[in-house]
Amino acid sequence: MPEQSAVQDMSATGADRPERAVVRDALGVGVAVGLSGFAFGVTSAGSGLSLLQTCALSLLVFTGASQFALVGALAAGGNPLTAAAGAFFLGARNAFYGLRLSQLLALPRALRPFAAQWVIDETSAVALAQHTRRHARVGFVVTGVSLCVLWNLTTLLGALGAEAIGDTDAWGLDAAGPAVFLALLAPMLKTGVERAVAALAVVLGLGLLPVLPAGVPVLLAALAAPAVLYVQGRRTSGAHHDVPEEDR
Repeated sequence: MPEQSAVQDMSATGADRPERAVVRDALGVGVAVGLSGFAFGVTSAGSGLSLLQTCALSLLVFTGASQFALVGALAAGGNPLTAAAGAFFLGARNAFYGLRLSQLLALPRALRPFAAQWVIDETSAVALAQHTRRHARVGFVVTGVSLCVLWNLTTLLGALGAEAIGDTDAWGLDAAGPAVFLALLAPMLKTGVERAVAALAVVLGLGLLPVLPAGVPVLLAALAAPAVLYVQGRRTSGAHHDVPEEDR
């Protein structure tokens, strides 16, 4: 059973991994992503939000993609409710991470409401990459703490810096938010279906931008996922029916 032996060897190697290596990787993710809070602070302040509002978003919402989507829609003149709806739908993916992490981490009930605030892309990725529950907990906590501290600190610095330099559009800093968002998104598009969803969402968002109020194209771009999955399902079903009866 060579395949089974290989799996067992991989599991053993992961389980024997030093805890300091998990901490190192978690800190690397936390620091790298946490520093991009500066871009959010600049973008948020440049879109018209106050220093208090900007810092409150990072502290209470604490999910970068949703925060950038919200301030981006507001900066474009979108309705606050529409902007908030777009941010909500982007953040809804964290609920699915929570379903998986609740089983993996198995935290005490008293800690779950606090841990829920840290259920985001980065903490989920680090925790799910571990081979033992202890390592998953360490990775989750270290990533969450380092990212939370740095994200909020750099948000504050970015907002203060935006107020100091004045018009962020004149410096081209209004592009910082979308650039960081794309940098975070691009490595996640690993399959053909994911790339197709992203491409169709871009087409819908940009194509509808001139004819619809700001913020609405972001919501309609969410239709890209079910549309691509529907086409994929039709293709799979068609391929199945094309197989001769004697080959099934």
